[in-house]
Amino acid sequence: MVLERYEPLVEDVAAFRAACERPLPSVARVNTIATTVERTRAALDDAGIAHEPVEWHPGLLRLDGTTPGKTWPAFHGWLHGQEEVSALPARVLDPRPGERVFDACAAPGSKTSQLAALMDDRGTLVANDANLGRLSALRFNAERLGITCAAVTNRDARNFSLAPLGFDAFDRALVDAPCSCEGTVRKNPDAREGWSLARVESVAGVQESLLRRAVGATRSGGIVVYATCTFAPEENEAVLDAVLASEDCRLVEFETGLDARPGVTEWEGERFDPSVRQAKRIYPHLNNTGGFFCAKLEVAR
Repeated sequence: MVLERYEPLVEDVAAFRAACERPLPSVARVNTIATTVERTRAALDDAGIAHEPVEWHPGLLRLDGTTPGKTWPAFHGWLHGQEEVSALPARVLDPRPGERVFDACAAPGSKTSQLAALMDDRGTLVANDANLGRLSALRFNAERLGITCAAVTNRDARNFSLAPLGFDAFDRALVDAPCSCEGTVRKNPDAREGWSLARVESVAGVQESLLRRAVGATRSGGIVVYATCTFAPEENEAVLDAVLASEDCRLVEFETGLDARPGVTEWEGERFDPSVRQAKRIYPHLNNTGGFFCAKLEVAR
């Protein structure tokens, strides 16, 4: 029932359903804070681990049937297991060395560590998560990967205060929002079991508040990226529509290198701001990945 709900949004329903039933490929990201792609590939070759680069992201490697965490390059912090499409938001945010960056929902740290690498481990990366129990994984991954620019905080990002940080705005912010996780069914089939429309509507309210605060905490001209791993328009385009109506920001176009579809402007009788088409929907059958949604906003105040 969960997947059937979204069949009107996809062109090839059979391919969509079939992809959702297949397991995900094993993918890892090279940690460029510690090493290079070339050095890591040579190490995998020496260990007899078959691999190939991901076309749209040269820092990602598909491993042939090997769990990334069981490789010695991962043990030494050279590799970090990361689902392919989840590497998109950090690339879209494109943080620069020396900038102030906010990762609002950071644990367990895959995107945080990717942001740090893009920043060349220079600047201030505030890695926040409201769930105290998840912070241990975030801290472990940051330490294993050699990250020094990150400050780990435990706050509700919906009312995150910048006052203790000593500056008044971030240059960029990532909101990889908690969601109903329908797009993760390939690695977590149980995601369907606890699904309900009430859950979707409830979490959408949280997502809207998270995105509002991220926009408010980012300087004029700064960039905010909003991402989820759900197909639900209530958690995606509807959230963008509400924030666009109340905050000084605009959606901007971006390239992914992936086969993607534009955001939808209408769902179950509700119409959204036409600019939500600039967001990207990524379905499992298009690139042999999980499902994902990503949008890029520029703060306009």
